[in-house]
Amino acid sequence: MKAEPACPEPPSTASGGPVSHAISQTARLHRIAAGRLLRDLGLYPGQEFVMMHLWDAGPVRQSELIKAVGLDPSTVTKMLQRLEQAGHVRRCPDPADRRAALVEATGASCGLKTQVEQAWRQLEETTLAGLDEHERKDLLRLLGRVEGNLCPQAREEHEEAAGAACVVEA
Repeated sequence: MKAEPACPEPPSTASGGPVSHAISQTARLHRIAAGRLLRDLGLYPGQEFVMMHLWDAGPVRQSELIKAVGLDPSTVTKMLQRLEQAGHVRRCPDPADRRAALVEATGASCGLKTQVEQAWRQLEETTLAGLDEHERKDLLRLLGRVEGNLCPQAREEHEEAAGAACVVEA
């Protein structure tokens, strides 16, 4: 019985998009590596982005947090429940609008911030191992251009989904 390779060759149907396939595979493997590091901190993948935003922004409305992290509202709600149970976030009514909830990082999450920063440094080194400084800068520049190409489509998709949600709520 032959073992399956960890990183198989692209399927023949992906031959028209080798870069897209490579980006997809790389993103999947990066998420797995990040998940392994985060699991050691008691976090699920994606929760670190919620925490990063809260550490930088301070208290924000839950609706603003959802927009900032670009995830489904139900996903963010579940993340916040878990983070709240772990003592990393606190939710309370917004004094300016009692119907809205404010979310903030707790003082207890300060140690977690240091651990997340270290995990991201470790992930960066693992990801970029074997690349010299020039190659790292080139990769960052090129990925920035790719991201710029994709951002308008993602923004449009997000706005369409938000519009559909508004129609459903009306």
